[in-house]
Amino acid sequence: MAYDRNNVFAKILRGEIPCKKVFEDDWALAFHDINPQAPVHVLVVPKGEYVSLDDFTANASEAEIAGFFRAVGQVARELGVTGPGYRALSNVGHDGQQEVPHLHFHIFAGRRLGRMVARAE
Repeated sequence: MAYDRNNVFAKILRGEIPCKKVFEDDWALAFHDINPQAPVHVLVVPKGEYVSLDDFTANASEAEIAGFFRAVGQVARELGVTGPGYRALSNVGHDGQQEVPHLHFHIFAGRRLGRMVARAE
């Protein structure tokens, strides 16, 4: 899948759509989700044009990969959720329920989270 420069996260990164910023550095931007699924629900997006985790790990530079994953950890620490625990989740593709075609990690926290997926039958 080709990268769509008009996706909502690309527009947020360009400043065309406002966000409630939590963190920003050279590699990533983190902001509160507009439809939170947990008391803490923050999205972390890389600044590069990557559709998914697959695209990112295949095509990003070592510096981008390291910088982005360090940013995910830094955001969790700054949110104060590392002690009680949190979930970092990236959906990929149609079957993974990816809604926005720009790599992003959700950080969910603030309560005990349920199962990630139902057990296979």
